[in-house]
Amino acid sequence: MKTRRGKHERSHNWLYILAIPVLLIMVLPYIYLILQSFATWDQVNNTLIPTSFSLRSYEWIWTGGGFTPQPWLNALFNSLLVTGVDSVCMVAFGALVGYALSVLQFKGRKFVNNFILFQMFYPAIILLVPTFLVIRFAGIYDTYWAMLIPKMLSLWAIFMYTNFFRSIDNEVIEAARMDGASEIGIIFRIMLPISRSITSVIFLFVFMERWTELMWDLIVVKDSTKQTLNVLLSTMFGPYGAYPGPLYAAGTLLTVPILVLFILFSRNFVNGIQFVLR
Repeated sequence: MKTRRGKHERSHNWLYILAIPVLLIMVLPYIYLILQSFATWDQVNNTLIPTSFSLRSYEWIWTGGGFTPQPWLNALFNSLLVTGVDSVCMVAFGALVGYALSVLQFKGRKFVNNFILFQMFYPAIILLVPTFLVIRFAGIYDTYWAMLIPKMLSLWAIFMYTNFFRSIDNEVIEAARMDGASEIGIIFRIMLPISRSITSVIFLFVFMERWTELMWDLIVVKDSTKQTLNVLLSTMFGPYGAYPGPLYAAGTLLTVPILVLFILFSRNFVNGIQFVLR
């Protein structure tokens, strides 16, 4: 027994020895990003660990670098608005469609499910121009709706909810129906609370995907007052790429909402990931 235990402990030690360097390699870019964002401009990209620190890079972004009249708060609001609305819609529509595909019986259900799977592997870039033309013809170009509507549905969220709802005992649904609950009521009062862990995973991923969206928002909105943070930063730093400090500061600020959400939902996120990896 002692020999087996010793071998088991040694195998764990080797795993730790291998895991620590891998973890450091993964974390080092973030540490570098944060350190360089607070470094004085004469040390940015010149030293791995700066010896002096400053808030100048963040002040540069806050004031627009002297090129634009303090656009930061407005762009931040636009990003939070667009990302928040789209993320909630993706979760809600994903739950509705996922419930229909996993629980309800209707003609063509298999075709719809297969079509969604096909679309998940279809290159989204191919539909960029047709979607843009639809936006132009609909008369919503250069509006918030142009950014919101095409991103309100996530095929990945539908796929995840469909598979999760199939694992729920059908007796729970039948009991709710016998109590007089509508299908919508079953989804939002029973299915979503049960699927809290997987919902956390879905919400975090769709939020992160929408928060970092650049190309679509850059194409459909030209009004500077409606631009998201990503678009603002890309246009601001295009002509002014000689300012690496603010670039690092912008990258740090862009990770803050995702980090906050992950901390808030970390427990449910872990449980949801365990379901995904089954």
